[in-house]
Amino acid sequence: MTTEGKAGVSFVDVAGMSRWISEQGAERIIGAMVTALEEDFRRWPQFDKSPRHAVHTREGVMELMPTSDGDEYGFKYVNGHPKNPLRGFQTVTAFGVLAQVHNGYPTFVAEMTLLTALRTAATSAMAARWLARPDASTMAMIGAGSQAEFQALGFRAVLGIDRLRVWDTDPHAMAKLVRNLEPLGFDITVATSAADAVLGADVVTTCTADKTNATVLRDVDVVPGVHINAIGGDCPGKTELDQAILERASVFVEYPEQTRVEGEIQAFGPEFPVTELWQVISGDAPGRTSSPEITVFDSVGFAIEDFMALRFVRDAVRGTSYEATLDLVAEPSDPKDLFAMVAPAPAEVRGARAAALAST
Repeated sequence: MTTEGKAGVSFVDVAGMSRWISEQGAERIIGAMVTALEEDFRRWPQFDKSPRHAVHTREGVMELMPTSDGDEYGFKYVNGHPKNPLRGFQTVTAFGVLAQVHNGYPTFVAEMTLLTALRTAATSAMAARWLARPDASTMAMIGAGSQAEFQALGFRAVLGIDRLRVWDTDPHAMAKLVRNLEPLGFDITVATSAADAVLGADVVTTCTADKTNATVLRDVDVVPGVHINAIGGDCPGKTELDQAILERASVFVEYPEQTRVEGEIQAFGPEFPVTELWQVISGDAPGRTSSPEITVFDSVGFAIEDFMALRFVRDAVRGTSYEATLDLVAEPSDPKDLFAMVAPAPAEVRGARAAALAST
């Protein structure tokens, strides 16, 4: 039986994660994560799966995303508050935990705000590798928020796409994206509208934050052969696509029980046909079947992707300066005597007794 966890819990904080990504390169990490993701998607049936547990408030949503492969357990805490940037806060923050199944001890804790950005981009790029046309060379990005640069790096790492057409209702967000990505070698066109952005695009990524049933991409603007990477609709009452697009496309999802509640297909009944992405990657179902086919990856994010990301970074930083150690597990010498860890010393007990007698 392993004793991992007795020497402390490995921990990667924001500074460590930021330094790891900066020094190792986000694009390289995302590309490697795609390989790890495909391995886990091929063993999808082995995982314990359930829709995430969400608490919705007026301001946003807070969620727990658990899963296990039988050997390890993992979960992520994540929030989504679309109006946070107006108050100086991030829209999304997250952290995650890994634990051993055999004894329940936590073994790894990490920040996941940055890590989720990597794994989301890796999931999008992985799906596009199986669903987009092989000759795809241009991506339209509708939404230039915190996830946009990571998406661009992921698609270049996996598909070689370096031509971007970007649109956001916030001109400062578009300027930020150009400022960050042009020095990295991307050819960027700032569009005048969503319809303008998708002109000539082979892949369209929608990633907007507003918690509303919006139509950021219209059916009339979608031409045959496009792959749509829809990642902004990730909770009840939040969508981005014209429903008519879904009705004429082949739709691929992560976990139907979650996507039918949170994804673009939430407006349709349980009979609406979808294909689970793991089935495509494992060879059990077809992906794109023709050049003019429209494919949609209706991605809401699923716990297995976070499980992969946590294991990936844990293994990558083990024994390096990127990680620290937390004393997180209380372990008395006698497993049945937890009180021994907090019991007063004998001298203190005698002193307390004497003081009590003197006061009577």
